[in-house]
Amino acid sequence: MEPSGHLNVITGETGAGKSIMLGALGLLMGNRADTKVLWDEQEKCITEGIFKIKPYNLKSFFKAEDLDYDDQTVIRREINPGGKSRAFINDTPVTLDVLRKLGAMLMDVHSQHETLMLGDKNFQLKLVDAYAGNQNLLEQYQETWQQYVQSKKEYESLQERAESLRQESDFIHFQSDELVKAGFESGEQEKLESELKIMEHAEDIKSRFNAILDLLSRSEYAAQQALTEARNQLQAVAGYSKVYEALANRLQSNIIELDDILNEIETAEATVEFDPQRAEAAKDRIDSLYRLLKKHRVNSIDELLTLQEEFQQKANLTANLDDELAKAKTDYEQKTKQMQALTEKLSKARAKVFESLCKEITQLLNEVGIPQASLRIEHSRISPTNYGGDSIDLLFSANKGIAPRPLGDVASGGEFSRLMFCIKYVMAEKTEMPTLVLDEIDTGVSGEIAIKLGKLMKSMAKKHQLITISHLPQIAAKADTHYFVFKDNSSKKTISSIKCLTDQERVEEIAKMIGGEKPSKVAVENARELLVS
Repeated sequence: MEPSGHLNVITGETGAGKSIMLGALGLLMGNRADTKVLWDEQEKCITEGIFKIKPYNLKSFFKAEDLDYDDQTVIRREINPGGKSRAFINDTPVTLDVLRKLGAMLMDVHSQHETLMLGDKNFQLKLVDAYAGNQNLLEQYQETWQQYVQSKKEYESLQERAESLRQESDFIHFQSDELVKAGFESGEQEKLESELKIMEHAEDIKSRFNAILDLLSRSEYAAQQALTEARNQLQAVAGYSKVYEALANRLQSNIIELDDILNEIETAEATVEFDPQRAEAAKDRIDSLYRLLKKHRVNSIDELLTLQEEFQQKANLTANLDDELAKAKTDYEQKTKQMQALTEKLSKARAKVFESLCKEITQLLNEVGIPQASLRIEHSRISPTNYGGDSIDLLFSANKGIAPRPLGDVASGGEFSRLMFCIKYVMAEKTEMPTLVLDEIDTGVSGEIAIKLGKLMKSMAKKHQLITISHLPQIAAKADTHYFVFKDNSSKKTISSIKCLTDQERVEEIAKMIGGEKPSKVAVENARELLVS
């Protein structure tokens, strides 16, 4: 099917298979799959829908769910013969929960027995806000609400932290002062331990350094002298061959490197000295470090320095506690006032339209065959939430002398469906709505009421895609596109099919809806009259 962007009416005999289409749409909205309804339980079943979603501002949803956004989005469900179901949005696998969230924003399938949505108080608030044109005000309120919640959280968190810090203030200052006085620096442990090892083995180190110097430079047959003599011999013959010259140069490099090593060894030997006082100081310093490491259960000076910074931050926070709390309290009180002011503004804007909204819906209910309907909104103030400080309840009565009561208690299937249609008709004038699918919403309606209901659908469908399943010729005649569901018994297994009717086929189908399987000329004329009216 490729429904029109406006009013689509689906007709057909009872049992012809119209529910198959609703089942397919249900799969695209995330309903659970049942393999019992599959036409061929041996083959995979695929249901796919293409949606033009640009008007619905859904980019944030796609981003939050890590999905590729496209103005023309494809939803697909696959059910294999074993009953396992898979869901895809723009070819990306998704969970049924994600599919349900998106499906609810793209399609609203309303049947006679569906009452959940209208009974939801958040939906009722959205209805009022849409009617009142509160979108900008609501967004402003919700942004302020989030700032208020964050400010409150920070203030209360600071209060708790401050109380805890007050109780351990003296201990924190002691811990911080102890580490500050110790004055350890990053890398100091390695330097101290190395210095102490050198001092403890100073005599052995000096002895070995001197032995090295004797071997390499001081003795009669020192390596330095032998290398120098060897270099001189090579230089004497270097002019005979480039090979000899290269050897002489390499030997010269070794002599230079040896001279450098000897200079460093002489310097190191001169600095090695056992200093009892310095050694004792180094030991004390290392002992102090090990004690602090053990005390704070860390393994390095860097971890101690991190702790020191944390202690200092806590000490500073404790010292500046009153200032910090005063700032946080001022910010919290300011955000509270802003939130409360917008709560009042939003509440007044809502209350202002209660009467006119109920009046408009009641007038529509009268047009669709519930002349004694009464509707009112019960309003109470509550502690502010993300939706404001209002709680509302739509109360409805379809009969004269019966006080309006909550919707679920009083509305019959047909009445409720028409009430929902009237509400959505009002909302359609105020906001972008998803594709609306109505399943036999015209039950219990006939004659002039059916004509009015059809006109309302036609009007509503000028701005929104509307798909309705109907048994009424008056409504079928208003369709921009008319689909017919029928059973094909020509093969071994009955197949339900759907076709888009031509102008002539529409006349014939509507005439049959009026006059039966073999309509009279009068019925055909009536059908033509309905189509042009």
